[in-house]
Order: sequence, then structure tokens, then C-alpha cells
Amino acid sequence: MGIFDSVFGNSDSFSDELHEGKDFYMEKGYRVMTESYLINRGYCCSNGCRHCPYWPKAQKGNTRLRPGLTKI
Repeated sequence: MGIFDSVFGNSDSFSDELHEGKDFYMEKGYRVMTESYLINRGYCCSNGCRHCPYWPKAQKGNTRLRPGLTKI
């Protein structure tokens, strides 16, 4: 869990089902989602994720993957 999970009491949130190293990694206190997690989630959140697999990038609700990527 990240700092905001403990501050806001999100112990039963989706973050309990995330696995560090597979779904995300921590960098400078931030949870960075992996490309495989974002692909499997199935849509763009429009937050400008570092590993965003969708094209065009950062368009909320977009489900079109970049060329060469497929859902695992």
C-alpha cells in the first residue's frame, strides 16, 4: 500500500489486489503502474502514465492499444 492508502483508510481498496513488481513499482514515493497492468485494465485513465499502452496517449476511456501491443 502507498502513503495515501493508509491516510485515507483504503485497506479494502483495489490496491490490496496489486502486486509490486508485476502490476507496479515504487519510485520516489509514487506507484508507477506497469504496461502489462495498464493493458489488462483495458482503458486509459488520462493521467499520462509513464507506461501508457494506449494510442493516442492520455485520452480518458481510450481502449485502442499502440501498434504492436496486444492484450495478454
